[in-house]
Amino acid sequence: EAASAHCDGPCGVYDPASARIAAEASLSMTKKILALEMPAAGDGHAMAAYMNSMSRYIAIKEEQTHLAKEELLVLWTDYFKPHHLEAYPNLHDTFWKAGKLCSAVKVEVSLQHAQELMDAIKEIHEIFWATKGRDVPWTTSS
Repeated sequence: EAASAHCDGPCGVYDPASARIAAEASLSMTKKILALEMPAAGDGHAMAAYMNSMSRYIAIKEEQTHLAKEELLVLWTDYFKPHHLEAYPNLHDTFWKAGKLCSAVKVEVSLQHAQELMDAIKEIHEIFWATKGRDVPWTTSS
């Protein structure tokens, strides 16, 4: 008997929520980085705490943005099929731009790009659930 699967494993479980959660964490870390105030010169303990917080925020932003990019790539390459592209001709461009935004969020500390990434994932969320004939509301954690 022949069997087929549309991805590496035939689980059939896809959801853009994982990309949204990761991108939302990146947005949160971007906000925290921008809000962090450098301590006065000469305060070694405060500077150590500042550097510790800054490095943690950066590490989390990098990790979560990369995760968002991976999750988007799986949706793009494993879930969406040619008939989806016929129904949504901007699908490739939407994913390509979202991937580029992931890169921008990693490279920069830009609230604008972090929010644009969330907006792109919202668009992907809407397309994804429309392909399943379901109206799943866009909900964020923060």
